[in-house]
Formats: sequence, C-alpha cells, structure tokens
Amino acid sequence: MTVSRRAVRTRLLALAAVPLLALTAACSAASTERPEADDAAGLAENAPESAGLQVSTSPDQDRVRTTESAEAVALLPDEWADKDEITVAVSASGSPPLVFLADDDKTPIGHETDIAQLVADALGKDVKLEVKAWADWPLALQSGDVDAVISNITVTEERKETIDFSSYRVDELGWLTAADSDLTIEKREDIAGKVVGVGSGTNQEKILLEWDRLNQADGLEPIQGPEYYEQLSDVLLALQSGRVEAYVGPNAVLAYQAAVSPEDFKVVGTLNGGWPDTAQIAVATKKGGGAAEAVTAAIDHAIEDGSYQQVLERWGLEVEAVDRSETNPPGLPKTEE
Repeated sequence: MTVSRRAVRTRLLALAAVPLLALTAACSAASTERPEADDAAGLAENAPESAGLQVSTSPDQDRVRTTESAEAVALLPDEWADKDEITVAVSASGSPPLVFLADDDKTPIGHETDIAQLVADALGKDVKLEVKAWADWPLALQSGDVDAVISNITVTEERKETIDFSSYRVDELGWLTAADSDLTIEKREDIAGKVVGVGSGTNQEKILLEWDRLNQADGLEPIQGPEYYEQLSDVLLALQSGRVEAYVGPNAVLAYQAAVSPEDFKVVGTLNGGWPDTAQIAVATKKGGGAAEAVTAAIDHAIEDGSYQQVLERWGLEVEAVDRSETNPPGLPKTEE
C-alpha cells in the first residue's frame, strides 16, 4: 500500500514523539522471499517516485530487490554457505527512515531493512530481521544469535578490534531549518550568532560546540544556545515557531523529514559525522568470521545493478551514497583518555 504524503506526514508526526536517541528493546521478526536470478527485469518496477517521496508504512513492504551475485556467494564462509537464511539485527529507533515500526507496530521497515534485503538477495539467502536494542546487538553478534547488524553503525578503530565492517553509506549530519529560512550552512562561520538546536550528549553536539569555540576564537559572534532537544516532535515545533533557526542532527532523519514535508522544512547543509575526519556507516559482522568480504561484494553488486541507488532514492538519502563498499575502511580514531 503506497500512501499519500499527507498520510505519511501524520504517521511521522506520531513517530516523532519518540525520543531521538531512544531504541526499542522489543524483539520481532519478519522474513521475505528472494527473487529468482532471472527476475532482474522487474527491479525497475520497484523504483520510488522521486517527486513527493511517496512512502509505504505498511508491514507488507514492496522492497527493492537485487539478484544473486556469484562473486559474493563464492566468498561466503562455510558457516554462512550452509544457511538458507541469514539473521540481521536492526534497531527500531522510531525515527524514519532508517528503521521504524510499520503500521502494525511490530514489523521493522526502513532504509536499513532494505539494505539487509539487498545483501541477502546478492548472497542467495532469505533474510530474517530481528529488532534489538542498541546495547544488545554487540553481544548478539559475538554469540552468533545474529549473523549481521545493520543499524546505522559508524566505523571506528575501537569497534574494528572486535567487529568486521562492510561500508554502505556515508555518515552525514544535516542542518534542518524551516522551509522559509534564508540560511545556508556550508561552513562553521555560517552559524555565528544563530539560535541552534542539538541533541545533548551527541556527536553533533561536540562538533557544534567546537565550531562555536573556533568561531569565537576568530572574533565571531557566539551561537545563541545551544538549545537542547530530546524529541524530534519538539525540534519540528521549535523550527516552525521560530524558537530556533537551525537544528543539527543525523542527516538521514532530517532529510527524510524535509522530503515528506517540503512545505515545512528543508535541509540547508550537510557535514560528515566524523568531522574533521570522514566517517562511514557499515554492516557489522563477527570479527574474523570471514563474512565481511562476501557482504562487501554483495553491496557492490547492488551498487552496480542500480538497486542500491533505488533504495537510497526510496528513503530520500541519495546524498549519503557511496561509490563502492569497503571492507574495514579507516574508522574514526579512538578517543583519547
């Protein structure tokens, strides 16, 4: 069922009442069947409509599909090769488009579940999705309860000590404003003197405060605030009422909000979430398990046949596309004690 922008907006405003950093601890599962290898001609039929970003919030997702990749299958470790189905953990935070619960309030849907589908298709497997709280997925991965985790995980050097990664998205932050704002935020000087909102204790708060410190060191006007918000609904109300001029947060969430409500909001700039370094979002698999190279090849297969781009377009995340997947790319450095 494809719903109208008005219906989607109503649904998203309800979801926005969930705290921005909250993760559901409830577990549920959903499975889909992979297409036959000769069904590639039907891939284009799943492409989203670019104008207006029509979105389905039904549990019966018409996901973008890809075909089996012989190269990726040949790289599978024995533990995965003998399976008909791979289990992928996701975290349903309640903030579209990454992972959120469908209209039945139990089926996880979103960009991350679609990426899981592409990986499984390319590996010749079915996929089982399990919702895990953020704190629970590392143990689930190490214990073998799940085969992989696709949950907006940033690659860091510390995480690479216990986890193998296959990158699939650039870690981007975005600046959200009201639709009628004349702001453009491309560099730190652009926020001088502005009323800026952010989530407390987040990576984006650290970047915002450092930008403000550098601006003041250069003799520029300090930001007003920052104003702190825990719920997306409060952010949206603050922007609409003019209490804040801009909000910095995960670009995926903000770009999606702007795409489904362009009459109310817009993204006026982005920056990498690892600033001043570059950060990547990646599929996590067990360290030394041998699956990462196969997953990387699976993602590259989807990039090459266009299904990867279709998934990004479906959720309004084209700006976060990667040209190719990398196994264990450079991660954010360890935090100095």
